[in-house]
Amino acid sequence: MTVKTNERPGTRAVLRHCRMSSTKAREALDLVRGLDYTRAVELLDHTDRAAGPVVAKLLRSAAANAEHNDGQFPEELYVASCYADEGTTLKRFRHRARGRGTRIRKRTCHITIILSRMPEDQIARLKARSAAQNADRRARRVAGARRRARAATAEEAGALAAEEGAEGVEETETTGRRAPRARKVTPAKKSAQTAPSRETATKAVPAKKAVPAKKAAPAKKAAPAKKAAPAKKAVPAKKGVPAKKAAPAKKAAPTKKAAPAKKAAVASKATRVIARIAKKTTRKPSGKDRS
Repeated sequence: MTVKTNERPGTRAVLRHCRMSSTKAREALDLVRGLDYTRAVELLDHTDRAAGPVVAKLLRSAAANAEHNDGQFPEELYVASCYADEGTTLKRFRHRARGRGTRIRKRTCHITIILSRMPEDQIARLKARSAAQNADRRARRVAGARRRARAATAEEAGALAAEEGAEGVEETETTGRRAPRARKVTPAKKSAQTAPSRETATKAVPAKKAVPAKKAAPAKKAAPAKKAAPAKKAVPAKKGVPAKKAAPAKKAAPTKKAAPAKKAAVASKATRVIARIAKKTTRKPSGKDRS
């Protein structure tokens, strides 16, 4: 005998007169039907449907009812049944042309969600899976912490080496000598260095005396400088020869007069033609009176 959808056992939560159509609510309900509670909540929180937040809130309400009223754990519940029924329809009108009106129907719905406890074998599988996931997360967390600790120690060692190098540079700047590098000594070499050798046990050989340096040869005396030759006497002038007179200075050449400035340029062609005509028409005066 089959059990009706609305008569299935479990804890339920009902939302009445939800202001959306039942068709829109059923799209969100179809996503979570048959899933466990944890997975259903995650799916509804990340869906883009308008009914997603409404159905998710109702699902959390059903889980709270099961926890507080029936004493069950939400992790052991699953969505046994969910459905949406049509509710009342609000009728409104919109004004249209020629005094008419268009009907507007505002739909509502009643949403119901029923949560039931999963079978024991399924709960055991879920617990084993969650334990494995937690162990994996813990191992990764511990590995990350160790990796960060190693990186921190390496940084500290690098900082110490940098400080030692800076101190060596300061010593070289102050003393002018290069700081000696520290050599790593293996345990075998260290024991060899500390153990007394046979050569050191024997008496030390006396060092040879230094050969005395030769005396420096005496420096040669400088040669005497040569005497300077006597200067020649001036020849006396002959008596009776008169001294030549100095030549008279030449007179300065007379400076040329400045050339007169050139006359203005010849008049233009028209003025020359007029002057020529006037010259022909004028008559030279004669000495005779013809009257």
